[in-house]
Amino acid sequence: MTFKDTLDYRHDTPECLGILLVNLGTPDTPSVPDVRRYLAEFLSDPRIVEMARLPWMLLLHGMILRTRPARSAKAYRSIWTPEGSPLLEISRRQKAALQDRVSKRFGGPVRVALAMRYGSPSVADGLAELKAVNAQRVLVFPLYPQYSATTVASVFDAVTDELRRWRWLPELRFINQYHDEPAYISAVAASIRAHWAEHGQAERLLFSFHGIPKDYFEKGDPYYCQCQKSARLIAAELDLPPDRWVLSFQSRLGKSEWLQPYTDATLESLARQGVKSVQVLSPGFSADCLETLEEISIENREHFLESGGESYSYIPCLNDNPDHMELLADLILRHCGGWPEVEGPALGSDGLAERKERACGMGAQA
Repeated sequence: MTFKDTLDYRHDTPECLGILLVNLGTPDTPSVPDVRRYLAEFLSDPRIVEMARLPWMLLLHGMILRTRPARSAKAYRSIWTPEGSPLLEISRRQKAALQDRVSKRFGGPVRVALAMRYGSPSVADGLAELKAVNAQRVLVFPLYPQYSATTVASVFDAVTDELRRWRWLPELRFINQYHDEPAYISAVAASIRAHWAEHGQAERLLFSFHGIPKDYFEKGDPYYCQCQKSARLIAAELDLPPDRWVLSFQSRLGKSEWLQPYTDATLESLARQGVKSVQVLSPGFSADCLETLEEISIENREHFLESGGESYSYIPCLNDNPDHMELLADLILRHCGGWPEVEGPALGSDGLAERKERACGMGAQA
């Protein structure tokens, strides 16, 4: 293996703390070739599909990537904006908002970088950005409230795969979930109340979480339990009785059984039971994306209305709402506790350079 060296390092280079925000990812454009490239990377991840590699690769490249990209590209085109991918644009706004907040609250210099687990900017790109500004300490923050091996552990894989090629490693910390964080529960509840203030309350509130195969849960993935807890806590914050809210799982892939109940089947069932109005949110997503803007807001709306429902509305993700950004900034500050940039009043680059001299035991010109 060839390691990435640090040949031009100077001992008077100021250190900083790096925050790597990571979300799932997006194709570069909604064209079929770009969507195919994105899906190939996503579906090749063994955390996503736990099958023997050779049979799965033959199926993926021999069948799935010949048919699915065209359908997915059509879905992406339905939500694409003049700025590009909604997920990427929202993530950039989140990065800017967090950079502003942590810069004011930390005692020393801090740089926030953005990465996507699949697509661009990659995890390697984000880590390279932090390396370029001499981030000697890095906090990795996958923006998934509920832990799953398919999401959070996959980010860990990508980070460690990249860092194993570095000669000089940063100190590393990792946030792996915040599903029951009181500020997260309050922020989601506040977004629901704001929707109610504008649109009134529906007969049912549906919490739709992304699904995973049922056998992943049976093998020990805590995702199902964390989704259940998040929904219960949010409903309790809203004083919603059990008969006013429902939990379901969306976005299944393949023919195997996934976590149930399924969102599309749940909406059809509610309509057939005589429920005329529903409001749906996806609290497992930190930013709106294909799965919320197309699958939930468009596709599942049709399922409900065609089955007899009359009123359907989607409650957006927290995105870059101020209370969401404050929550994430609080989590970052807490998880960086004890690192030099968190301590005391703002120190500036000079104070950090002096600490570096003492740590190295040499002058700045060494």
